[in-house]
Amino acid sequence: MTSVALPPELREYDLSEMSFWTRPESHRQAAFGLMREMDGLAFVPIKKLPFTRSKPGFHALARHADVIEASRTAELFSSEPTTNTLTEMPAWAARFFGSMINMDDPRHAQIRRVVSRAFSPRVLARVEEDVQRRATRIVDEMIAEGPEDFVAQAAARLPVEVICDLMGIPDRYHGMVLRRTNEILGYSDPEYNGIKADERYFTGTPRRRDFLLGAGRLVRAGHDLFRLVKRLGEERRGTPGEDLISKLVNANADGESLTAQETGSFFILLVTAGNETTRNAIAHALRLFTEFPEQRRLLMEDFDGRIAGAVEEVVRYATPVIQFRRNVTRDCELNGAPLKKGDIVVLIYTSANRDEAVFTDPHAFDILRSPNPHVGFGGPGPHYCMGAHLARREITVMLRELLTRLPDIRAEGESDRLISHFINGIKRMPFAFTPPEDQDETRDETQEGRS
Repeated sequence: MTSVALPPELREYDLSEMSFWTRPESHRQAAFGLMREMDGLAFVPIKKLPFTRSKPGFHALARHADVIEASRTAELFSSEPTTNTLTEMPAWAARFFGSMINMDDPRHAQIRRVVSRAFSPRVLARVEEDVQRRATRIVDEMIAEGPEDFVAQAAARLPVEVICDLMGIPDRYHGMVLRRTNEILGYSDPEYNGIKADERYFTGTPRRRDFLLGAGRLVRAGHDLFRLVKRLGEERRGTPGEDLISKLVNANADGESLTAQETGSFFILLVTAGNETTRNAIAHALRLFTEFPEQRRLLMEDFDGRIAGAVEEVVRYATPVIQFRRNVTRDCELNGAPLKKGDIVVLIYTSANRDEAVFTDPHAFDILRSPNPHVGFGGPGPHYCMGAHLARREITVMLRELLTRLPDIRAEGESDRLISHFINGIKRMPFAFTPPEDQDETRDETQEGRS
């Protein structure tokens, strides 16, 4: 088994072009299916971006077994120098986005130990109460406003409010945090990067001036979030509260704390990874339960007994984070495929989660699927998502509020998808529901008719 160039039947599926990521999901999954069937690892050339350094291309890990092995073998498949860009991260970006996600042990383990205080049982117990309170209020306000955009009114609000509360970010900054988060994770979408969406952009590389425009917006977004947390950290150093910023900038029992740089970049990681994964899982969930009403009926027949499996299946089927990169540290083999030191491999989670060798009928949405060893929160190893438990809780609470209080809530029309090779995002989604008072009137009329 070796790394090979894309065969002719795969050349219409060019993962390096943005146009590939604007195609229907069925088109992309067809490409990943062909990659899983190859004898070797597909090698995908990378187009050169202005002002950046990059390798000639990357090896695509499309099979579940390859993603699992690369995830758990961090000494061979490194997160340094970067995991979230295919080109090398320039210094101007590393200041804001060079967080623990782009580190290996022992530094990664040290920072993870410090930030794990955010996910202690005591903190999570307090946060879970906040999740329920906020979800109830969000649905209350959504009912009062009427259905317009499900993402803005529900899916995007809960995770950003919970994370800001966890960090101790005052409510008045929540809108700014959400806008800057959109700009960071939407850096490849012309709506957020300001680059002209012409043929050159979608099939090649942006012009130098356009690239600078997009890079400027990305840096501004990172700078604004970084500056906010840095200022709050300075205020709370030595006078800590119960919030996570206080816990990070003040030493723990072992004398460990984070620098202002580390705290700022961790917040950017937390608010982007935690916010985007959860908001898109919630949005995809409503879409899926609209498209597959029989699965919705199954869930509502025994919500408490089936919601855990439903959440796992939503995350598997939707796979909010499409891929991450790893960097080969020495000559080795991955399940028989030879790799060289310095090679790039890309863990394509959305493909691994549809691997026929692991999942029966993988393209079916089945909330009773068991077992369900998906990699929607990353594969096993040091970089498995720290916030997976919190994300599951947020999705569960929001679905309970939505589906029990608004039994006919449903997605309508076409969703406005994020143009991204990194996040399977929904920017806007029309929806509809019958307000509770109208539900009561309908039930009364039905009962009168029966009598």
